[in-house]
Amino acid sequence: MSLLPYALTRPLLFGLDPETAHELTLDNIARFQHSPLSCLWSESRIDDPVTVAGLRFPNRVGLAAGLDKNARCIDGLSAMGFGFVEVGTVTPKGQPGNPRPRMFRIPERNALINRLGFNNEGLIAFVTNVQKARFRSKGGTSPMLLGLNIGKNAATPIEQATSDYLTCLDGVYPHADYVTVNISSPNTKNLRSLQSDEALDALLGAVMERRELLAQRYGKQAPVFLKIAPDLDETQIGVIAATLLRYGSDTAGQPNQRLGVIATNTTLSRDAVAGLAHAEEAGGLSGAPVLAASNRVIRLLRGALGEGFPIIGVGGVLSGDDAVSKVRAGADLVQIYTGLIYKGSALVREAAQALKSAR
Repeated sequence: MSLLPYALTRPLLFGLDPETAHELTLDNIARFQHSPLSCLWSESRIDDPVTVAGLRFPNRVGLAAGLDKNARCIDGLSAMGFGFVEVGTVTPKGQPGNPRPRMFRIPERNALINRLGFNNEGLIAFVTNVQKARFRSKGGTSPMLLGLNIGKNAATPIEQATSDYLTCLDGVYPHADYVTVNISSPNTKNLRSLQSDEALDALLGAVMERRELLAQRYGKQAPVFLKIAPDLDETQIGVIAATLLRYGSDTAGQPNQRLGVIATNTTLSRDAVAGLAHAEEAGGLSGAPVLAASNRVIRLLRGALGEGFPIIGVGGVLSGDDAVSKVRAGADLVQIYTGLIYKGSALVREAAQALKSAR
């Protein structure tokens, strides 16, 4: 249990602009993650191992990408009891993202809107930070796993997006337990068009071909996960599932454990927050309002993909019961982001314990 209850620090953080609070929190985690002061946010990790996509996860609760875009805080985040942490999204070149203000809280709904736009320091700085992380050297039989999330630069034409993804894949693969291909952020122009039939087939084909070459080069099998949006209808989900099966199945039609899916990213829908302050801000909505939409996509994916195809569920987890609902919908693993902002690191342990008890 952390020595500083989040209930004491949250009012101070929520008194600041959301992005300022975000930066202050990450700066302090980065500064103190290798010091005794990390006990202020540390939580003991629930032991609930599971094998997904050929990887052994120490428990089923992870951190979603977006919180630590530059991979500065991997060790500090690992101390919160996560079974896995995903950092990024990283792009080949550093970019500032969209103009500020670009993060907005909606506390009445435990929600957040962001239009950050893949702001990050670029691939070289990202990999350098990943290489500095010490979590793998801490010993133990089941170390935390690390996911690295990749995207395209805003200035890269959508027709050339594959080149950016391959550049990032080349850079992060040696250091990743798994790699996430983010094609679902609503804050990079035209990015979600990569979820369509022909575009997705071309992108996944190129990514999986390169992944095979990198697996041979480095002698390791790091699976690829595709991150998709909640704002998809049943037909669109069926098309995505068919493409996933094409590249994620062996010759016998069984999951090859080299490809998985993360459902879902943020939503463009504002139905659940209509009339509230900031509800009409542009960007992606995350938090409690996304729970049902995310679970719907997970349920449809599981039905289309069948048993054994790796699915990570994310969106709206603010309690142990929310985490369990994702697994019951069909997810193998669960990720948290906005819930951490509203509930603090104690949520990680709560969710992991609830999933262990629900087995």
